[in-house]
Amino acid sequence: MIRGIRGATTIETNDRQEILTATEKLLRDMIAENKLEASDVAQILFSVTEDIDAAFPAAAARQIEGWAFVPVMSMREIPVPGSLQMCIRVMMSVNTNAKQEEIQHVYQEGAIVLRPDLSTVKGK
Repeated sequence: MIRGIRGATTIETNDRQEILTATEKLLRDMIAENKLEASDVAQILFSVTEDIDAAFPAAAARQIEGWAFVPVMSMREIPVPGSLQMCIRVMMSVNTNAKQEEIQHVYQEGAIVLRPDLSTVKGK
């Protein structure tokens, strides 16, 4: 069965290395929390708020050994007034036997406020 795993983090500055470092940390925590292998993953979608454009966060997946063939895509989040800024969101579609309530969603840094009801709080 395919399930979605959500994750999000925030960054302080629109800097290429900061985007890649924060995204890689988020991905590694999502992988560890859900005990994933690259072969389990159907795709990963990344979105960023309009104030992030120094790098594609999807490039961070390529820094993880064995993940070169996982399909990834980056896109821009809808700029809703008053929404969280400097935010990178992830939707990972995975093949798993886990029940929905067993999925570990990972929210870090300022993004913890987005879905504290679903998250395993990682990083502050």
